[in-house]
Amino acid sequence: MSNRLSDGSTGDTAPLLLEQRFRSDLQLNTHTHTPDTDTHTPDTDTQTEAGTQVVLSTQSKVAQRLGSAQLIPKSLAQSSRPKMRHHTTVVTLPVGALDTHKAKCVSHMPDLSWEDYDSDGDGFALRRNRRNKSYRAAVTSLSADAMAMERREASTLRPVGEERAPSPQPTTHRPVRKRTFGRKRNQKHGGSFKDQPRLYQEIKERGLQNTDEDFTQTEPPPEDQGIVVKNYRPAHMTWSQLPQVKDTGILELISPEERKRQEAIFEILTSEHSYQHSLSILVRHFKKSEELRSTMTTTEHHHLFSNISVIHSISKRFFEDLEKRHTIHPVIQDISDIVQNHATNHFEPYIVYCANETFQQRTLQKLLSSNVAFKEALKRIECSPECGSLPMISFLILPMQRVTRLPLLLDTICQKTPAQTAEYFAACWALKAISKLVKSCNDGARKMERTEQMYSIQKQMDFGKIKPFPLVSSSRWVVKSGELAVCTEELSLFWKAFSHRSYFLFLFNDVLIITKKKGEETFVVLDYATLEHVCVDEEPGSGANPLQLRVVMAQNSTGHKEQIGLVAESKLDKARWVTALREHRRAERDTNRDELPQYEATKAYIPKTPDELGLQQAEVVIVEQEVEGWCHGERMRDAERGWFPSSCASQITSRITMMCNISRMERLRKETIV
Repeated sequence: MSNRLSDGSTGDTAPLLLEQRFRSDLQLNTHTHTPDTDTHTPDTDTQTEAGTQVVLSTQSKVAQRLGSAQLIPKSLAQSSRPKMRHHTTVVTLPVGALDTHKAKCVSHMPDLSWEDYDSDGDGFALRRNRRNKSYRAAVTSLSADAMAMERREASTLRPVGEERAPSPQPTTHRPVRKRTFGRKRNQKHGGSFKDQPRLYQEIKERGLQNTDEDFTQTEPPPEDQGIVVKNYRPAHMTWSQLPQVKDTGILELISPEERKRQEAIFEILTSEHSYQHSLSILVRHFKKSEELRSTMTTTEHHHLFSNISVIHSISKRFFEDLEKRHTIHPVIQDISDIVQNHATNHFEPYIVYCANETFQQRTLQKLLSSNVAFKEALKRIECSPECGSLPMISFLILPMQRVTRLPLLLDTICQKTPAQTAEYFAACWALKAISKLVKSCNDGARKMERTEQMYSIQKQMDFGKIKPFPLVSSSRWVVKSGELAVCTEELSLFWKAFSHRSYFLFLFNDVLIITKKKGEETFVVLDYATLEHVCVDEEPGSGANPLQLRVVMAQNSTGHKEQIGLVAESKLDKARWVTALREHRRAERDTNRDELPQYEATKAYIPKTPDELGLQQAEVVIVEQEVEGWCHGERMRDAERGWFPSSCASQITSRITMMCNISRMERLRKETIV
């Protein structure tokens, strides 16, 4: 039963109740007699002493004191309450004692009206205290019989047996706080760049763009099931998105130029983490796979993976040094000393790995074409979610891809660092060190491939009555080789004596050798001439076959002038032969690169013939011609030339970007060894 009493009478009972309730607070300011308030009952509350002055608590000296010395009872130190309060207090009583309790309470309850619950004005505080008194009276007036009855009912309860179903637990429960590491805590502030690392094959560093634009997100090109690997996606979070940068207000304290420099520095750190993540998948899922190892010999396994475990270890040390510098302060002063130290003293295994590239690709092609068990085991591993459904070859080319990108990323830092400062000179020295490493990697791979190829061709050549020509040389390599049909109308009397349906040509960087096939791996030499005495005519005359080309040797193996008419299989085949035969005269007809179109590689491409150009993602190529879906051009980073499918790249349309690329190419070739 609940009772809320609010009487508007002005009797003496309510003021005395207030005075007695806060008597301990009033005794500092009144000189009246203070009775013992520790044992109050409803009966003693109505007793008063004759001649005692009654003072309301709101008008007492204690209530009027100001400042820090003001004394306010703790029970009243609460926020103000709204005027319209319909508070209900519920007192639960035993059912048996309910009628008895009603009789006792109703006997001394004054008459109430509905307006007493809504009253407002000067007498509100008085009525509120009357309600407090009625509540206290209702609680303390429970008879001993009623309380005893409640205890007896409680004593009749029996424990629940084990065979009975337990009482249902409440549906709501307090959530358990789980222990989390720093990476989890950072997620609510944007997360760490190490959360859910992306594969290195799927990202593109913004520093490769070489423009003055901000480090903004880039849209990936449309999906294509093309040559080697998947298209890239935007890279990780930028430096300005880090929680420790946003929350500390660093962006408001540094200049926009310094922010771009910090973004370029931080991108080397984040991209190295993705690179390390992809290498760990290569080592863990491919190299250490017992299922895959059991399908090949030890030599094949070594040729396939080489020293990739060592590459993974040095990448981990490189990233750890970069991360230590980052943890010192969000604003990184410089990382050039770290890059230069690792490029000079720790990155030598990259040269060994790149030199093994020829054996690696040859071994992989051999296993895929002739080893069914290897092919099936490799397919099962590549389908695992950890590999991102990417082929193993996309993981094997990662070291070459990473080491060729580092000079471009260092060049971006150089361009965003104020000139003639200590940081600028340190970045330039680091750029030179990493460029020297890239040149050693390229030379090592080419030297190993070319030397082995020249030994193999030398064994296949049968000069017969022709004066032998020494092929094996460290400065000679194959530019192009292939079979072309013979046009008998263009043959001279000398060549008509050796007329065959087709000839097999070996074009080296300094000599052309014309042969005919004798079996699968033997070639009979018909004639040869050094390239300084060779020229090609791609327009033999009106009415001729459009696929026909004429090769003129001003001085052949016997010192005579000879010519031979050949027919290509397609326009592309003809264009590739004409380009290769004229390559040695390119300096004489060099064109202005500023006017040529530029293409940016959207995915990696591995060359399959000597005249093709290998590409890594985001590399830029100056294109000279495009024929039947293939482009021929010059790779900007190292001036290598060759053919590549146009589906692997997209044309750059921004004139500003093209000019920036030309400036970077000239700067790298002038200031570095690349």
